[in-house]
Amino acid sequence: MKFNMEIKPIKTERDYNQAIERLEVIFNAKSGSPEGDELEVLGILINQYENENFPIGLPDPIEAIKFRMEQMGYNQSDLANIVGLKSRASEILNRKRKLTLEMIRQIHEALHIPTDVLIQTY
Repeated sequence: MKFNMEIKPIKTERDYNQAIERLEVIFNAKSGSPEGDELEVLGILINQYENENFPIGLPDPIEAIKFRMEQMGYNQSDLANIVGLKSRASEILNRKRKLTLEMIRQIHEALHIPTDVLIQTY
């Protein structure tokens, strides 16, 4: 079977849809094969187009804290140990208290949540 790879930049939604359709056709191609090479290049092009046209915003700071606490098996008492008081932890999680710069530093250090997520308004 003759193979003819025709890769071009993805500039429009139509190009993007065609690239996705082609990706689905060659999705299980073997690495190192012509289709495998096409799959790799197409994946890079699709990823670049999606990053430019469908950017994913940063998560909500409080949701990020809750998510990381869940991942780490932490509860409200653990957050209280980080920010100082159980009542303060409750107020943060219930959005009744804004994060201070010091709290952001403490949460970043303890939960490893990027500061650019924690400094957002909510």
